[in-house]
Amino acid sequence: MTKKLSLAQKINVMRASVMGANDGILSVAGIVIGVAGATSDHFAIFISGIAGMLAGTISMAMGEYVSVSTQKDAQEMAIFNTQLNLKSNYESQSAFVRQKYIKTGIAPELATKATQEMMTADPLTTVIREKYGFLPNAFTNPYAAAIASFISFPIGSILPLAAITLFPNRISVIATIIAVMIALAITGYSAAALGKANRSKAIIRNVVSGLLTMIVTYAIGTLFKQ
Repeated sequence: MTKKLSLAQKINVMRASVMGANDGILSVAGIVIGVAGATSDHFAIFISGIAGMLAGTISMAMGEYVSVSTQKDAQEMAIFNTQLNLKSNYESQSAFVRQKYIKTGIAPELATKATQEMMTADPLTTVIREKYGFLPNAFTNPYAAAIASFISFPIGSILPLAAITLFPNRISVIATIIAVMIALAITGYSAAALGKANRSKAIIRNVVSGLLTMIVTYAIGTLFKQ
């Protein structure tokens, strides 16, 4: 029977999907806009976009796999060390949890009672949660994150690639910029919603960074205009 993902695990996979799509949009937009600055040859622009999409898809997927695997390794080591500490010095771990509760504003007597109850029920989860901020049974699967990025990056790449190649030459660049800015606003909002951050700031930051990327790459492309 397949184990269901926790909410935290689902959010991490969604994060990888959103960031993969965002990078796909921005990376390929930068490439095709830059090439469009140098040439109006639709085939050259299309091929450069496809190359960027394929390279970016593999790079993002491998990056997610390595990043999440490294995080998982660190979490497993923290669990291993905590298990040893609970066996060799249970009282110090319990004292740490009690002190953590007190620092959050809980009265010492109540903190003592809460610590005793939590440590009796599940000492490992209690210490890991209070000391390191994660749950022992809530690892993010590096394969799931890599697959999510592997799928979402090319999906995001399709938008700038389609816009730059399907629109007429006279409006292709500006049409691509507008389409990309709208898409980046959506991914910026989605990323902020997942992270419970300020939506407006995330949208502005995402759109501005994308606009600057496209302006710079287009300007560089014009230096080599055929």
